[in-house]
Amino acid sequence: MLRSLYSGVSGMRGFQTKLDVIGNNIANVNTIGFKGSRAMFKDILSQTVAGVTAPLDGNGGVNAKQIGLGVTLAAIDTIHTPGSAMTTNVVTDVRIDGDGFFAVRDGEDGGIFLTRDGNFKIDAAGQIVTSDGYRVMGADDVLPAIDTAAVTAFSIDQNGQFIGVNVDGTSAPIDGMQIALVKVTNPSGLEKVGGNMYRVTPNAMEGDIVFSAPNDPAVGTGAIISGQLEMSNVDLTGEFTEMIVAQRGFQANSKIITTSDEVLQEVLGLKR
Repeated sequence: MLRSLYSGVSGMRGFQTKLDVIGNNIANVNTIGFKGSRAMFKDILSQTVAGVTAPLDGNGGVNAKQIGLGVTLAAIDTIHTPGSAMTTNVVTDVRIDGDGFFAVRDGEDGGIFLTRDGNFKIDAAGQIVTSDGYRVMGADDVLPAIDTAAVTAFSIDQNGQFIGVNVDGTSAPIDGMQIALVKVTNPSGLEKVGGNMYRVTPNAMEGDIVFSAPNDPAVGTGAIISGQLEMSNVDLTGEFTEMIVAQRGFQANSKIITTSDEVLQEVLGLKR
């Protein structure tokens, strides 16, 4: 069979995967804290028709003759560039201005997940939670509940510290109420688990999760901006451009298959 037939099939599969990635990016163009992905490709092992020879006895060397066998998926990278800021003026909406991730916990003894989605809320018990009810974490543990009887209002400074307004009108930091951030060595190594959350993998960071204070220059964590949310970093212009490239690439590879089929038809016709 013709090698080009299988090369065309591999190309169509590759561009179909690229279209799947682009479609997911476009679908999440308004998702808070979403990070877009890209599909990267590599060539498949080439078949050597003739080997290489070195220069010898005054004769020049001869290069190898190799025929490529198609394309395969190399990686699907998550692009962790910052998204644009959306001002909401809601105190519990927070954005990370720089590096780092929020840490949230599922239940009392559940797993810890990371997220850039700072759309937090206060539940009936005064706890700071995500939209799915996950508890937001401070240093080593979840943030304690806010005593709504003692605190009439609060704000959040750039260090992630909650500043409460007492019933007598005075303001003071609330003990234990400081949002923690997690600095990840390789953010692209995080595993997406849905719900705008990531799971830490061995290729994302070594050892256990380390909680750090926001706006810490020694660690490199970003500042906390209250009243804003980080939007998706998906660029629609770039995504639609890549969609055209993927569509044309898919069509070109399908043409390779139909052309190879016509050649095979000619070969079969030689017997008549």
